[in-house]
Amino acid sequence: MKSTGQSSRLKFLWALVLLPWCVAGAAGSGNMVFTLAYTSAPPDNPLKGFVPYLREDRTFPHSMEWDYTRLSEVMTGPTNFNWAVFEAKLNAAASRGHQFIARFYLEWPGRKTGVPQYLIDAGLTLRRWTNTNTQPFPPAVDHTPDYEDPRLRAALTNFIHALGRRYDGDPRLGFVQLGLLGTWGEWHNYPNEKWFASKTVQREVMDAYEAAFKKTRLLARYPAGPNDSRYVDNSRRPLGYHDDSFAWATVHTGKKGNEWFFETRLRAANAVDKWRTQPIGGEVRPEVWKCLFDEPSCAPAGQEFERCVEVTRVSWLCNEGVFRGKVQGAARERALRAVQRMGYELHVARAEIVAAGGKLAATLMVTNTGEAPFYYDWPLELGLVNAAHERVVTWKTDWRLTTVIPGETAAAWRHEGSVAGLSAGTYHLVLRVVNPLPNGLPLRFANATQDRHLPGWLSLAELRLP
Repeated sequence: MKSTGQSSRLKFLWALVLLPWCVAGAAGSGNMVFTLAYTSAPPDNPLKGFVPYLREDRTFPHSMEWDYTRLSEVMTGPTNFNWAVFEAKLNAAASRGHQFIARFYLEWPGRKTGVPQYLIDAGLTLRRWTNTNTQPFPPAVDHTPDYEDPRLRAALTNFIHALGRRYDGDPRLGFVQLGLLGTWGEWHNYPNEKWFASKTVQREVMDAYEAAFKKTRLLARYPAGPNDSRYVDNSRRPLGYHDDSFAWATVHTGKKGNEWFFETRLRAANAVDKWRTQPIGGEVRPEVWKCLFDEPSCAPAGQEFERCVEVTRVSWLCNEGVFRGKVQGAARERALRAVQRMGYELHVARAEIVAAGGKLAATLMVTNTGEAPFYYDWPLELGLVNAAHERVVTWKTDWRLTTVIPGETAAAWRHEGSVAGLSAGTYHLVLRVVNPLPNGLPLRFANATQDRHLPGWLSLAELRLP
């Protein structure tokens, strides 16, 4: 390599590295290009894949946990809150290195109401009825509150603002489903739709969430456009969606009576491409939990898992079926491959390294070989690792994960850092994404050299400093 500085210690000789690094250029050149080999990323990458209910001893790979919370468990007065129950859930998931998905609710067939007691004491109307829309479970008694009551409406918006003030951007929290309205917080009271919240109430809830959460991503149950007869328009709001009948009522059929299917609603709302900026999640329909990955699958014809992933670009799905030990053998292997198909998969295809004047410049070509973006701009760092596998230099970058979109030209990430003063020897240039949860699972790239020289870091190139 030609000298680019006055000190011989700043002259770099680039080692020729065997596969999985293919090196273009010759020893003595100051510009080296490394082509990095692809391999599938692991199924427990953060913020994607299958998600169990909150509990220990789950053996299927996962990075998140979820649970419902009754509003009455945290709200004790119009502006009074006791967060202990919710805190315990966040901490339990975080103790296992997992982010949490939250949904609060007011009504659940067969369970105690989630309406705060102070509202019941004040005379809020609760309509008692038998809900038959509980398959595969038996019909059960539901208690639907009067969603138009000003006292309940004030409680909902007060709660949302308090929740946002306390938890927006909390690293323990992966996603928040809007919840609150309807059976299971699922934004319907089918078959008693006349008791569901009006568009005015829906708008108040959405406005409150949008104002309260600027960092943590939000998801609504049903896509809706400006002409929707039941739901207020959410097509242009900064929120994603969750399909809670995945692999059952997901793919558009065009049949009468199927207008509520998820893709059908996406089309009607003109929100088919919303996945580009907002996350899509959901839940595998309980009827197919145990047999979705059998051959043949028990999913209804046309609602096969891969087809549903393709039309939704889903990142994560609650799916108790794979966590209860009854999906084994070949079916389990198919489930693992399905997880890897969901959401993002980031691959560093090429690294170009230039050394000059005591600085090292790196340009990375990054592709997303998955179905969806990564929806948070977690920090990215470059580092140098010495022969003892010790990180001796760390550079913070301004790179943004959210810009790496599937199917688009690879993003070019560039950064320059000082290497002056380093001792002679062999170093490896490494890259990592910083999970803001201190003990959270590392985001691992779809590269053969992931974790090669340092856990949680992707090895990009080898260089030698004389």
